[in-house]
Amino acid sequence: MEEIFHQVSSYKVTSDFEGVRLDNCLISRLKGLPRTKIYSIIRKGEVRVNKSRAKPSQKLKIGDLIRIPPYKQSIKMPGMVSNKDKDKIFESIIKEEKEFLILNKPEGIACHGGSGISSGVIEVIRKIDNKYKDAHLVHRIDRDTSGCLVIALKKSFLRKLHQEIRNKDVDKIYDLIVFGEWPENLNSIEAPLSKERIGSGEKEAIVQSDGKPSITQFKVIKSTQKFSQLKAKILTGRMHQIRAHTKFKGYPVVGDRKYGDENLNKNERKNGLNRMLLHAFSINFKNLGIECTAETPKLFSEMMS
Repeated sequence: MEEIFHQVSSYKVTSDFEGVRLDNCLISRLKGLPRTKIYSIIRKGEVRVNKSRAKPSQKLKIGDLIRIPPYKQSIKMPGMVSNKDKDKIFESIIKEEKEFLILNKPEGIACHGGSGISSGVIEVIRKIDNKYKDAHLVHRIDRDTSGCLVIALKKSFLRKLHQEIRNKDVDKIYDLIVFGEWPENLNSIEAPLSKERIGSGEKEAIVQSDGKPSITQFKVIKSTQKFSQLKAKILTGRMHQIRAHTKFKGYPVVGDRKYGDENLNKNERKNGLNRMLLHAFSINFKNLGIECTAETPKLFSEMMS
């Protein structure tokens, strides 16, 4: 951690924070400053909006001038981002517009740093070009999952996309291969999921009666006695939902080290498999006209041949 002292400054509200509460604006902009300190400087009148005291709940308008008092900022030193990482992520961009990017995220790369990972997709994106410096993850996909990942380039557009997600106006389709012959009549799994901490301290999704409602729809693309290739559509966005649901029914995702069958996975690793066979094939923000598909890796069809 490193401490940086900031002199008194001002911020003129842009469209990124139009309609946002004063406290939430400062929490977003003053990274590394504890929330308790932010609320304290607002209450003491050290923060001024258009030269007047303001409450934390005050909604901001474009052009409002916020006075920010001197403060010390504790920041975590970012991990090194190599040119190789930048090239790999830049090459994975499959759609770029003024307000957003869509990537075909490579498997094995986390969406963000943390838990021993120095940097993920979002940290790398921000280092590629100055025009991406305010990039934000719209949603997440698991580290070992490849496919469609949406990045907002403006905070105001991020809020629009999040609203679509909250309204359940986003369709997400996944390709996957599971062990076993999937029943033709198993076209939906509705099983509530809870987050539990396992021995390693990591979180895991577990089917429990008091969990959050979770629904996944499935369609068989191809099936053998050994494997089944499926399309999955998630109607609720729970952590590890597809992986937990397929495990619950006895058809774990091939290569899944957390929810999978280790003995079966071990055999496939001997045959050269080095990834989980789950891919975010498409995403569609239906009210915004944002739709994209990420080509499924050839490995999937090769496994079923």
